[in-house]
Amino acid sequence: MTDSDADGTSAEALADRVLDGDLRLHELEDHADADTAAEARRILLSRETGADLDAVGNYAFDAAEANSNIENMVGAAQVPMGVVGPVPVNGGAASGTHYLPMATTEGALLASVNRGCSAIRAAGGSTARVLKSKMTRAPVFRVADVAEASEVVSWVRANEETLRETAESTTSHGELRDVTPYVVGDNVFLRFGYDTKDAMGMNMATIATQAACEVVAAETPAALVALSGNLCTDKKPAAINAIEGRGRTVSADVLLSREQVEERFKTTPEAIAEANTRKNHVGSAKAGALGFNAQAANVVAAAFLALGQDPAQVVEGANTITTADVRDGDLYASVTLASLEVGTVGGGTKLATQREALDVLGVRGGGDPPGTNADALAEVIAVGTLAGELSLLGALAASHLASAHEELGR
Repeated sequence: MTDSDADGTSAEALADRVLDGDLRLHELEDHADADTAAEARRILLSRETGADLDAVGNYAFDAAEANSNIENMVGAAQVPMGVVGPVPVNGGAASGTHYLPMATTEGALLASVNRGCSAIRAAGGSTARVLKSKMTRAPVFRVADVAEASEVVSWVRANEETLRETAESTTSHGELRDVTPYVVGDNVFLRFGYDTKDAMGMNMATIATQAACEVVAAETPAALVALSGNLCTDKKPAAINAIEGRGRTVSADVLLSREQVEERFKTTPEAIAEANTRKNHVGSAKAGALGFNAQAANVVAAAFLALGQDPAQVVEGANTITTADVRDGDLYASVTLASLEVGTVGGGTKLATQREALDVLGVRGGGDPPGTNADALAEVIAVGTLAGELSLLGALAASHLASAHEELGR
């Protein structure tokens, strides 16, 4: 018997103690290191369900590194990672030629995006710019009536500098850009917008807004009901994000000659422009969609998984409009992602494989000046999204979509 068996801290012993009711799943790290605790949970699950968790338990990082990212850890879900590119980017923050790591289980996705990257490369690259950067949090307050609501709104507008000082006292990096009031009867929503530099910034915005809300509640008749009133809007489809933006609003475009379109996509600029109008614009409008694009979420999701971003915020990343027009016989195409929420510090960017993927792009950690690394990341993802849009529209215009999947055996 080992010492850890004797004192009940081996993985087997810990699993026994949970099954006996002596410990709860979330208490295991109090009695053993993080890797042993994860192993104990795998043993318990195997006993309880009969599942073989060998692959789940075969991970390359120290479990302690993930303490701030996961609770009740059992191992890791390993998603195949590939890369597309190289693709030249003429960005405000990103410049030169880049590879974009992507993690997905959807066969043919990277092949499709890579074809678009090839077309962009043949055209000399894509121009990309972050147009706006603002992470939001919107608490909801209760008031007695619309008269009190008006009083609160007037106070907020007159005291925005006070709210700014209070919010910024909670962070060394974040800056409060604006506070926008919205009134619905006896509800007052205050949409706080922050420049969070290289952090995605949701936690930063939440902590700063809590401090500001305490001032509002102390100085006005408003009573805070919820720190998030869903007007932010986080991880849910919302027109306000498509219109006002959240996180980074970023655009990328390219001009492809007729010859390049015909060579790369076996179709014409006119056919791609028509497919875009009828599918992405008319079809999306008829469906009541917020995103007017072909597959933006595909690229955003795969990039998010590879690069340590919050996967749930793919919802906002799908707020993308794709345009395609014929210019003097050539094809002009663009994407505008209204609410791309990305960061290069904090969250999942601290994990081992995600750090390595960020290193491929050269954007890990804080930028100099602050915010430039996250801006560069947004610009490269936007160019990758444009590549995906071009490739799928080209396949649809040339009636090659089904045959491409057939050929790749997906």
